[in-house]
Amino acid sequence: MKKNIAIIMGGYSSEYQISLKSGNVVYEYLDKTKFDAYRIHIFKDKWVYVDDSDNEIPINRHDFSVTVDKGPIHFDCVFNAIHGSPGEDGLMQAYLELLDIPQTSCNQYQSALTFNKRDLLSVLKPYGIKSAGSFYLNFGDPINEEAIIERVSLPCFVKANRAGSSFGMSKVYKKEDLRPAIEKAYQEDDEILIEAFLDGTEVSVGVIMYNGKTKVLPITEITTENDFFDYEAKYEGKSQEITPARISNDQEKRVVELAKRAYEVINMKGFSRSEFIFVDDEPYMLEMNTTPGLTKESILPEQARVAGISLSALFESAITEALRENT
Repeated sequence: MKKNIAIIMGGYSSEYQISLKSGNVVYEYLDKTKFDAYRIHIFKDKWVYVDDSDNEIPINRHDFSVTVDKGPIHFDCVFNAIHGSPGEDGLMQAYLELLDIPQTSCNQYQSALTFNKRDLLSVLKPYGIKSAGSFYLNFGDPINEEAIIERVSLPCFVKANRAGSSFGMSKVYKKEDLRPAIEKAYQEDDEILIEAFLDGTEVSVGVIMYNGKTKVLPITEITTENDFFDYEAKYEGKSQEITPARISNDQEKRVVELAKRAYEVINMKGFSRSEFIFVDDEPYMLEMNTTPGLTKESILPEQARVAGISLSALFESAITEALRENT
């Protein structure tokens, strides 16, 4: 008997359009002989099932069901394709856990932890996972440019602490540009992370649970025509994403070890994609994404393809693991 799968997409953040693309790719490639898939749009003002004619039917939030012509549909599993809140910060995970509905991404605690870049890097530091020098600001804190520059030097990166796809991110070269960059980041989040610039090779490492085991996918090297790997570089063709990465065997061994360690230390499950920069052959972690992009331009699907895993197999494995976890 086929399983009913809700593919949740959209969300409350600036990443909602990318999430809709990811969710539709999952819907397209999920094996229809094994699963009945339902596209569920999650927005602040509505939670709706969207059928193939783009009709919208409200979701019953009491039990996360939907009533169609043939009657109520209850879901066996939720495929999480929401980037940002509420799919990547633990809110949907907590809700679904209360309802005892399996879902494909990590659990509530891991989602909340990884979504907070400052907290994640602090937790991983004792395990030998290095990160750039940093300075923290919360909305309303006094902005002392001299103290910031003394800590992280110039150039530096100003980031929203809890946002993805490089929304709110700036590379700052001059003191007078620091405050405008902070104000831009505050448009995305009320917590700011200011990091020292690391000059080196940037790589992205996908780690997934596959056939019951932690699997590190082929590594992707990121080069960009822009000043850094911003939204335009990620989604509008202003970058090269080379898989497998052009790094040494020693570099590959080291970053695979650290990415797997990070995944297992915090008891992750589902898909993840961690970003590192090599400085003198030493990998420094930037962040971990726990609902990484699944569009046809996204990094993780390309890594899976190079590993010999089709999109259908990748998505099916996520559902299989979620159902196994819940038994």
